[in-house]
Amino acid sequence: MLDAQFWVAAAFAIFVGLLLYLGVHEIMIRFIDRHRDQISAELEAARQLKLEAQALLAQSQGRRRAVEHEASAIIAAVNAETERMLAEARIKTGQFVTRRTGMAEARIARAEAQALADVRGTAAVAAVDAAERILTATVKGDVADRLVGKAIAELKAKLN
Repeated sequence: MLDAQFWVAAAFAIFVGLLLYLGVHEIMIRFIDRHRDQISAELEAARQLKLEAQALLAQSQGRRRAVEHEASAIIAAVNAETERMLAEARIKTGQFVTRRTGMAEARIARAEAQALADVRGTAAVAAVDAAERILTATVKGDVADRLVGKAIAELKAKLN
């Protein structure tokens, strides 16, 4: 009459009834709800972290672009300043060479003038000596002395 299958089915029904009577199903639902809420909270926290990370990434990329732009501007300014300084150095070098060339040319002109004056002076002395020798050899006496003195004085005045 009552076989083993019946007793297994009856035990199972009693077990399920006991679980329902003790409210195990409500405990399981509360546990599952709590677990679901924890997972939802973790997902929300993960979303917030993702948004914060994206905001930080955007902010750091903006800073990087700004720094790159500023670095480019600094490099351009340095290049421009270098070009200006090179141009200024070329101009100053040209002026220096021109000034030195002018000074050298002026020294050469002074040396030429001095050499010419020295040659004239030497030629005048030589001419006076030659005239004096010629006149003393050809003209004699008191007249000769006056003539020679007068000619020498005139010649010296004209040459100097």
